[in-house]
Amino acid sequence: MSMRHLLAGIAFPLLLASWVTAAEMVAIAGDDINMRSGPGTEHAILWKLDSGFPIEVVGVKGEWLQVKDFEGSTGWVHKKTTQKTPHAIVKANKETGQQINVRSEPDTKSAVVAKANYGVVFKVLEKKDGWVKVEHGQDVRGWVDGRLLWGL
Repeated sequence: MSMRHLLAGIAFPLLLASWVTAAEMVAIAGDDINMRSGPGTEHAILWKLDSGFPIEVVGVKGEWLQVKDFEGSTGWVHKKTTQKTPHAIVKANKETGQQINVRSEPDTKSAVVAKANYGVVFKVLEKKDGWVKVEHGQDVRGWVDGRLLWGL
């Protein structure tokens, strides 16, 4: 085997490992976490994010994650300010102001236990047949049609 093939054999798995890491979902761990314009504290704060806000990792530079939110905005957060606990955000009805239903069981015939607006963040507890069991705070738990959420 030539040195060229050996290096290609090493480089490709490393490249693939970086890509897999960069294609994951994480959530913000803590309140008032800074989303920055670049990978470091010297970069401007674009906005603040609160606990559970789901983000997609699109790049990595050292301990910094380049991330994208459900509206397509990008920025950077420190890896230590994120968590792996799955969360999702309501992506439906942005312009209408209508609410989505949170149901007692994973079907459209079950009772509505709560309603949620665009942008509401839920902790994901379970997935079943296109439905997602979610939790919000201490008192809201139920099922949402997965097509209405982002971050899964």
